Amino acid sequence: MCLRVAVRLAAPAGVRGSGVRRLAARVSGQLHEAARRCLGPGQGELDRAAFEELFPWGVRDGVSGWASAVLAEGVLVPAGGGYRFAHEEVADWIQGMHLDLEAAVEALVLRRRGGSSVPVPRHRAGPVVRALLQVERQVGAAELGSKLRELVPWIGPEPPRPAAGVPGAGDEASWWAAHLVGEVLLRVREARAHLPVLEELADAGAFGPWFWMALDIDDDTRFALLRRLVVRDGAEAGERYLDAVAEALAADPGRVQRQLTRWFDDERELPALPDATVATAAQALLHTHRHRAVDDLTEALVDCAHPRADELLAALADEEPSALCRAVDRWAHDERPARHVAAVAYGLRAAPRVTSEADRGLLRYAALALLSRPSDCTLHGAALAFLVRDPQSRSAYLAPALSRFAAGDPQLPAAALATALGTHPEPVLAAFQARLREQGPGTGDVLRTLAEVTTPALARRAAGLVQDLARDRPEAAAGQVAGFVDRRLEYGAGARAVLFPLVVGLLQTGAVAVRGALAPVLAAPGTPASRALRAELLDVLLGQERDLTVLDAVLCAVARSAARRGQAPSRELVHRTGMLLVRTPEGAACFDRRLVELARTVPEFAPLVARWLAAAPQEWAALVGPSARRMIENLAGVRVPA
Repeated sequence: MCLRVAVRLAAPAGVRGSGVRRLAARVSGQLHEAARRCLGPGQGELDRAAFEELFPWGVRDGVSGWASAVLAEGVLVPAGGGYRFAHEEVADWIQGMHLDLEAAVEALVLRRRGGSSVPVPRHRAGPVVRALLQVERQVGAAELGSKLRELVPWIGPEPPRPAAGVPGAGDEASWWAAHLVGEVLLRVREARAHLPVLEELADAGAFGPWFWMALDIDDDTRFALLRRLVVRDGAEAGERYLDAVAEALAADPGRVQRQLTRWFDDERELPALPDATVATAAQALLHTHRHRAVDDLTEALVDCAHPRADELLAALADEEPSALCRAVDRWAHDERPARHVAAVAYGLRAAPRVTSEADRGLLRYAALALLSRPSDCTLHGAALAFLVRDPQSRSAYLAPALSRFAAGDPQLPAAALATALGTHPEPVLAAFQARLREQGPGTGDVLRTLAEVTTPALARRAAGLVQDLARDRPEAAAGQVAGFVDRRLEYGAGARAVLFPLVVGLLQTGAVAVRGALAPVLAAPGTPASRALRAELLDVLLGQERDLTVLDAVLCAVARSAARRGQAPSRELVHRTGMLLVRTPEGAACFDRRLVELARTVPEFAPLVARWLAAAPQEWAALVGPSARRMIENLAGVRVPA
């Protein structure tokens, strides 16, 4: 600009070459002087007298027309009764070069000398910002960082108290500190060089989300700072840092997903979200925005190798099985052994939810890749599980799968073989029967799988296997048999035709251990689907049972479920069980002892029993002894009539 002004001045005077350059230097000097004068009382403007002194209309330094040349080039323009720089950015830059920065900060923010004698309007902040930026250019980032850290304490919600005698200065000082620090950090060449300042600001919750998203910093730094900031979100409506993170994730999921997996270790609570932590919020965001880049998400999670990543991958296996099938295929063909393990773990989870031929094909290719590597021999059972589930490859691989299942391969679950029951029932049932006879660690897996069989003919054969197990190994298998019955009961009326005769047979001829394990299952309220069948089978048990341990198990189960069952049904069952127990002295003692123990340990059971005793004392007199009655009275805090 100065050179263009010099050319205008030089032409009429015939000045050329180096003379023009010297003239441009003199123009530059005058402009710098104009900038210094703009910093004074003029509040960014030159009055007419100062302008004409610096840029006369007549002759100066042997040339004429300074004022007209400066105005013609648009360096300065008329403004009110004076002149100002035409370009605000240029004005801020050149004025910032001449600003007494220490005095300006002292007057505008620190107020250690009582404040500025001349109020500085906020729109004049530009030169101060430029002066701070000059510090980094001239001295270095460390010096600028020192000056910014001096201002940071004034930015928080409660800035330091200003000097005495400066009324209302605190709010103005806070504004200036925030504006100067914020504008400088948004304009510096490398904001990450001022990471300590940024961390202080983040810990104070300074600036809104827009500021942190606008900073020119790398993603690692930005999301580390946002991680500090999200705990500052309030419950009230308004801009929240977590919302900014969500928007960034939605806009560019592939870039942000890996950043959020680094939050999985952060268990700090979020005040804005009850019962949420930074880790659970990150997990929820990744799940919510999974659809935009679900394949990238599976890769980010498997790379993370964190329990929360495992949880999210398990959820994706349930909700996005196609994406998991693609991931399993990639991981199975990867050279890294850890990826092969992941392919097996999540392939087994996704396989039961696969419905399309394309997804089955991906699992098939993954399984064949695993089988082709001798080094992956420990994973071959899982690979065979994929192939047995696939109707296209089942016949070719069922025999080796059954062989590995018989050998107890933990990677080959019974549920995978159960998919072949419809096409190859005999060999599969034979394998299940052999596993049950061994009574090894896989017994529970087999029984859980058999409980899911709903085809009537196969369900009857499954029930036969359970009946044989209860007969052959009653002590060892009682709990697992009861678990099978419990799961089958939840199928409701559809399971009655097979389940009712099985349970009645177990109650009539089964060992005490089996009947004792079934007692709490039948005495449980269950869900609406199983409630009627449980009650019917419990009636069968109470109609014929005389063993004290079995009846005691019924009593305990009824007491612990009284709150869910309701007062009237619970009273009837406790009374009926008591009537069966008090037929013998041992049973009567057992009933008294257990009733007191349950009144002591089960919440609300003591007041419930106390109400029953008070409402019908004669009806309970033959069942509850005097000492037990007094204990229940003490526990319930009421007086029970004698």
